[in-house]
Amino acid sequence: MNIRDFRKPENNIYEIFLNRWSPRAMSGEEIEEKILLQLFEAAKWAPSSNNNQPWRFIYARRNTKHWETFFNLLAEGNQVWAHNAAALIVVISKTTFDNGKHARTHSFDAGAAWENFALQGSMMRLVVHGMQGFDYDKAKEILRVPDDYQVEAMIAVGKPGRKEDLPDYQQEREFPSSRKSISQIVMEGSFKE
Repeated sequence: MNIRDFRKPENNIYEIFLNRWSPRAMSGEEIEEKILLQLFEAAKWAPSSNNNQPWRFIYARRNTKHWETFFNLLAEGNQVWAHNAAALIVVISKTTFDNGKHARTHSFDAGAAWENFALQGSMMRLVVHGMQGFDYDKAKEILRVPDDYQVEAMIAVGKPGRKEDLPDYQQEREFPSSRKSISQIVMEGSFKE
């Protein structure tokens, strides 16, 4: 697949940003824990306010005792393809600093860690797909997430699979998406519609 057939940057950027996308087709193969640790290592180096590092990752690898717990958190639409993931990860963030004061940028910082995770996975030629389609409240309860942490998202990670193994409606979406233009997302001086 030639990424430039799908994504055309308006300005000169490094290919790493264009190459990262969120496929769904995974092979169902397991990956070693040391592979996951490389992704978490990349995430840990993300920037954060006051070096608070509020991100946390709770995970389950396929064919382990925790897999069903994580899989059952997913919305049905995500279960259709995520059953072939090698790992499922819940991303949470600590809403306070160590002194108990509210950390306003905890979600922003956790997002930076997620991006590092996703870029590392892309560079390792893994499928890394972030999701909001899961039960946040159930995740907080079942995974025993403390009150001063917020559940942010889930991630499915695996080895690439065949697009043809996805349901037809998902095969139609299995390509790198484009993005809004710079003029739609960047404003000088004040907010503009």
